[in-house]
Amino acid sequence: MPRIAYVNGRYLLHGDAAVHVEDRGFQFADGVYEVVTIVDGKPADADGHLTRLSRSLKELSIPWPVKPATLRFIMGEMVRRNRARHALLYIQITRGAAPRDFKFPKNPAPTLVLTCRRTAFQPASTLENGVAVITMPDIRWLRRDIKSTSLLPQVLGKQKAAEAGAFEGWMVDDNGFVTEGCSSNAWIVTGDGILVTRQPSNEILNGITRLSILDCARDLGIRFEERAFSVAEAYTAREAFISSASTFALPVTRIDGKTIGDGRPGPLCLRLRQAYMDHIGSTDPVSAK
Repeated sequence: MPRIAYVNGRYLLHGDAAVHVEDRGFQFADGVYEVVTIVDGKPADADGHLTRLSRSLKELSIPWPVKPATLRFIMGEMVRRNRARHALLYIQITRGAAPRDFKFPKNPAPTLVLTCRRTAFQPASTLENGVAVITMPDIRWLRRDIKSTSLLPQVLGKQKAAEAGAFEGWMVDDNGFVTEGCSSNAWIVTGDGILVTRQPSNEILNGITRLSILDCARDLGIRFEERAFSVAEAYTAREAFISSASTFALPVTRIDGKTIGDGRPGPLCLRLRQAYMDHIGSTDPVSAK
């Protein structure tokens, strides 16, 4: 079945979808995006993603291209037209096409693009063994709370991690504290069993999955702290994991080649992953590979 994309009011074959050469998203990365996970044909945490999308647009003074209710309808149509059971639904909004100039155009006509890509999520072996991460300097701008399409530092970080045989890169500030992953939030469990993740600020993207996992922790009575943790503290943690729309809660068993805990996925991470799946009302979509 061919993939279908949406561009400014039209549903198109994925290969035919395009935007103007002077779109400000292409010229300046002047845009924002969200990724909504589709599990069993249903969007996960859609309300949270659209709330964050609204905030990102407001912070960059980009008007909504359509009403939020209309965007919800388009999202549903994209899932239906792509017959998506397990997929990643990307929503990207830019300031639109205008003659190249750093200043905002006076009457912007924002560009709205949606794409839908089927995915198998993590194989069961990944949950059984955990993943590796490496640390690297955080070289991003200071408005990381905006989910901007300006992702070059993350591109470089992901490539560095891949070349090192790692699943993810953890970015580290000038004081030696982990900010977040290139495309995920970072978590540890201390020797005392306290769950720790960095507090929300302009220094991290406040992940929607992150917020839901914190809600799950509250419901389960798990002690947690929102604070910075150092790379050194992470090395000695009982457990570590990452969270994102596409990974849910994914155990980390190696950081910079150092074994975390007993080298196996930790029980608290797996408990929170199951709680998150219950939260979105789906079974865990692991594959057999």
